[in-house]
Amino acid sequence: MAGNYILGDREETARRLLDASARHSFDPDRELDWDAPFVEGKWFWPPELISLYDTPLWWAMDEERRQRLARVESASLASIGIWFEIVVMQLLLRHIYDKPVTSKHVRFALTEIADECRHSMMFARFLAKSETPVYPVSPFVQNLTRVFKSCSTTSCSLVFTLLCEEVIDWMQRLTFPDDRVQPLVRGVTRIHVVEEARHVRYAREELRRQMERAGRLELRVTRAVTGELGRVFARCLVNSQVYPDCGLDRRLAVKQSRGSEHRREVLRAGAARLSGFLEDVGAFDERGRRLWRAGGLL
Repeated sequence: MAGNYILGDREETARRLLDASARHSFDPDRELDWDAPFVEGKWFWPPELISLYDTPLWWAMDEERRQRLARVESASLASIGIWFEIVVMQLLLRHIYDKPVTSKHVRFALTEIADECRHSMMFARFLAKSETPVYPVSPFVQNLTRVFKSCSTTSCSLVFTLLCEEVIDWMQRLTFPDDRVQPLVRGVTRIHVVEEARHVRYAREELRRQMERAGRLELRVTRAVTGELGRVFARCLVNSQVYPDCGLDRRLAVKQSRGSEHRREVLRAGAARLSGFLEDVGAFDERGRRLWRAGGLL
């Protein structure tokens, strides 16, 4: 672990984050124009971030089918976003269950839960507006997560939180300034990016704190779970049902997406800051690195 990082006081960090929440929190129902029609010809996701971009299937598709794929992939991300937010809210409630209820640390956790509730409702409203299917995670991942959210250690919960937040956040930071993209999608991603920045800061500082005082067994468990979380995340980031919903062969599309060097570059770029941080705090072992490489995250 790097020794030149000065860990902030937990209460002081929470105070600053509460101040930021007071200044920069949004009500999506009021901030966004939900009644405006989608703009003809605008993308629902930047084309370079679509899973099949620059594959043989991509170049074989006409513009209409590419636009359709962008639309359903944005729906897939919104769907996994709702799943993720629901899991994080439960992990946060477990984290603060036995902590002083008047502390700023607990107050910010409750503030984050309120943010995540709004985000989930915002994503659900976007799904309804876009008239796309909802793309849940697989039954296996759903049931695996039931166990994880009930048994996870604080460190493992924070790794899960950061993995889901930071990779998608990187994509959204490219999306909301992109004038090729639908105004509603840009508005949704802007709100999410601004509010998630606070959540990332909270989770990073708390994970560093947990890792600095972790015993040998907790370190081994955290490192093992970090690797497995990377493998699961890489597989369920885009639901493979989006391909047949666009008239594509599922098996071929999955093969080309996973084999795409461009897609791996996107995933590596999205995970770069996080993987460096996890390395720094000691949350990786060699097996975890191999699993992240296999999933395209390293």
